[in-house]
Amino acid sequence: MPDVPIINNSERKLNETVCVDTKRIFDSCVSKDCLEELRVTFFDNNQDLIDSAVNVKTRNASVEAVSVDVDEVPFNRGYYSVDITCYFKIGFDTYSALCTTPQVAEGYTSFNKKCILYGSEGRVKIFASSSETDNLECAEAPQYTSPNAKVQLVDPIVLDTDILAATTPGIPALITSFPQSILDEVTDPTPVTDGEDAVLVSLGLFSIVQMERDCQMLMPAYDYCIPERECQCNTQDACTTFQGIDFPVEEFFPSERDDSNNGCCNNER
Repeated sequence: MPDVPIINNSERKLNETVCVDTKRIFDSCVSKDCLEELRVTFFDNNQDLIDSAVNVKTRNASVEAVSVDVDEVPFNRGYYSVDITCYFKIGFDTYSALCTTPQVAEGYTSFNKKCILYGSEGRVKIFASSSETDNLECAEAPQYTSPNAKVQLVDPIVLDTDILAATTPGIPALITSFPQSILDEVTDPTPVTDGEDAVLVSLGLFSIVQMERDCQMLMPAYDYCIPERECQCNTQDACTTFQGIDFPVEEFFPSERDDSNNGCCNNER
């Protein structure tokens, strides 16, 4: 007997055009930034690990926090200035002597950039009902339809690392201002300012910045999105479940190189 679906969802056709309240992207831009010689700030005993190391290697870099501010551009209606500050965590392997197990030191640095995007015009006050205000019978503060900036980032690529004496002329100033989310990660939120060595890193960062605003739009609707796949409620034992998993062949036998494209070495004759 063939399986009978729980919900008959075979008929899919354009029913009507509906009005939806959603966010529309009015403008966007893509960036490929090379962040040169960012000075790393250390907390707790991480600076001591750097000062006493005979060798330091950068192991990773990640985006920890981002601050985004949007302001109107004077005398240019509809355009907005987006001020972005990125905060990075940098991990280092520090070696106190040759042929020893490295100790991990972590520091933080930041980068600021600004871009101008079009976000259209209009500033409407919005009031909406909610269960909290209904129960308290309190007046609700308005919301505004001003545009919002959205920043998409991937963790940066570490391009270069330099270790210099902290007294070297011309090195960037030490960054001492960080958001509370980063200060909560360290034991002592006071940055170390009397270290012997200064660490400068260069990072490669890819990002996309979007300017979006709430608006009402007409869109074609193809009925409700009813699920087509039935939930598989697995009640069998763990070993039976494991037997149904395919053997990971690629983990034991790596795939061969694809020779269809030899990159820069493929010289046409």
